Amino acid sequence: MENPFSVANYSEHTDQELVQASLSGSRQALETLILRHQPFIYNVALKMTTSPADAEDITQEVLLKAITNLSQFQGKSAFRTWLYQIVFNHILNMKKRNKEEMFTSFEGYGQFLDSVPNTELTQDEAMAMKETVEEVKFSCMSGMLLCLDREQRLIYILGEVFRIDHRLASEFLEISPDNFRQKLARARRDLYNFMNNKCGLVNKSNPCRCPKKTKGLVQLGIVDPEHLQFNAHYVQRIRDLVPERAEKMLDSYEEHYQRLFSEHPFQMSERSHRLVESILNSETIKEIFELK
Repeated sequence: MENPFSVANYSEHTDQELVQASLSGSRQALETLILRHQPFIYNVALKMTTSPADAEDITQEVLLKAITNLSQFQGKSAFRTWLYQIVFNHILNMKKRNKEEMFTSFEGYGQFLDSVPNTELTQDEAMAMKETVEEVKFSCMSGMLLCLDREQRLIYILGEVFRIDHRLASEFLEISPDNFRQKLARARRDLYNFMNNKCGLVNKSNPCRCPKKTKGLVQLGIVDPEHLQFNAHYVQRIRDLVPERAEKMLDSYEEHYQRLFSEHPFQMSERSHRLVESILNSETIKEIFELK
């Protein structure tokens, strides 16, 4: 799987060929073009909303928007720049999703975590609930991202989670590289300050521990051991797909925080193939491309 967020190892020529073939009516080329970018759009949307259902809807919305306007792509920029400008502009301006309304500040999120009772797991329970504890970790960290405002969240996801080169990311967001770096630094500061004061994963003096919160979150119905949302539907982790960081961080502790997020699964939508089929079978798309 080629990573469209990579500077060094991505073939823009392949995109150009697929676009031209799609505009000439090739259903196979259009399907390949969609599948080339769909997983990355979905995973960014998932990190933005922490909801698989919302992420699937957003992915379908932005792909339909981009494909419907594919003939407007003039080749003056790289196709991925054109595509992800559409994607990220949509994400920044879309209606707030349910979970974005739930947690809007680090203070409120911290109070919520404090309200979840701590329960020690027995050794047998810890073994039996290992996957659920991982789900709690991924879910809790994803919730932390919701406490950043939407622009900060997207910039953090692009710059830290997916480690996109700042020049490329700034093109996607249509801001200067310096502005991107400044906004990323503020997002890091806000998120890492909260984690340092609350999260036991990064600061052993903090009492909040994923295993201790697991039973409480299950009892509240926030985590369902029978239907995992984050620790499921993946064969790779984000770290397996993202490039090594080009620039050296000033503070090594920031690398530790970043690694925790890159350990998250790179997930595949359960409905990905149906989503692609629904786009290709859309009467509007068939008419525009005269698909063969």
